[in-house]
Amino acid sequence: MGSIVAENRKSLMLFSGRGFPELAREIGEVLGVAPTPTDAYEFANGEIFVRFKDSVRGSDAFVVQSITHGVNTWVMETLIMIDALKRGSAKRITVVLPFYPYSRQDKKHRGREPISARLVADLMKTAGANRILTVDLHTAQIQGFFDGPVDHLFAMDILAEYVERKYAGRPMTVVAPDSGRVRVAERWTDRLGGCPLAFIHKTRDPLKPNQVVANRVVGEVEGRVCLIVDDMIDTGGTISKAADILKESGAADVIVASTHALLSDPATERLKNSPISEVVVTNTLPLPPEKQLDKITVLSIAPLLARAIREVFDDGSVTTLFGGLS
Repeated sequence: MGSIVAENRKSLMLFSGRGFPELAREIGEVLGVAPTPTDAYEFANGEIFVRFKDSVRGSDAFVVQSITHGVNTWVMETLIMIDALKRGSAKRITVVLPFYPYSRQDKKHRGREPISARLVADLMKTAGANRILTVDLHTAQIQGFFDGPVDHLFAMDILAEYVERKYAGRPMTVVAPDSGRVRVAERWTDRLGGCPLAFIHKTRDPLKPNQVVANRVVGEVEGRVCLIVDDMIDTGGTISKAADILKESGAADVIVASTHALLSDPATERLKNSPISEVVVTNTLPLPPEKQLDKITVLSIAPLLARAIREVFDDGSVTTLFGGLS
């Protein structure tokens, strides 16, 4: 006999970083597989050590890591996990990044600036990642930074279904908080049945990060529920100023829908004191108790991520989850 024929078997293994293990467990519950037991800790000097307790040889490995506050720590831990899987002979490594780090640094505004979003993609590839699965990139062009498949998921349906159900029957206008979000807002208006679109004309000083000057609202907002849509809420400066100007322009109510709740200080205080009545976000990032407000509603992204992971494992189509968008 000139060869040995082996039965072609595939095994899906789920791995959780320490950034937000609760999300990985929730994904595992939907998939019906528990995250692989892992030893992970820091040495006295801050170096990270990771070792998986089960064999990963030949597995289809999915590494779930929410890059929350302490971004650089969790990026490094993810790279070390990828390297451990590669050296453990995992067959394919997919990095599930619900929030893609450094996504706002996707281009050069001036000379001598980095393109850090590309650097993160290069690091993941060099470490051994074969594929990236992420949710609502800050800009779609980031998909081209990674030399391999990138599955770009959208949280819009999850957020929109909640908004439609709760605010049914009330006249609504979708508001882009700046001109850069107009394309996203247009997709929202289509999703919500063609409601009006407005946007906030604002200026931002490139030398002063996280500081925004909102000028005026362009569009039909008076007497309507104004839905501000954005991919992330960091310090809350953009949406709180947008909410102020919408209220001054006669909006009946102001709500916010955003995928990633970074909520860096002083975001919680700004949201608390703003005229915004509700902020709807997903759990791509953890929301610690001290940042939870009555006006913040958190929807789970785990079912969507689990469905996408299953499609990747089964060699199915992730694009079909979004009607051809990806």
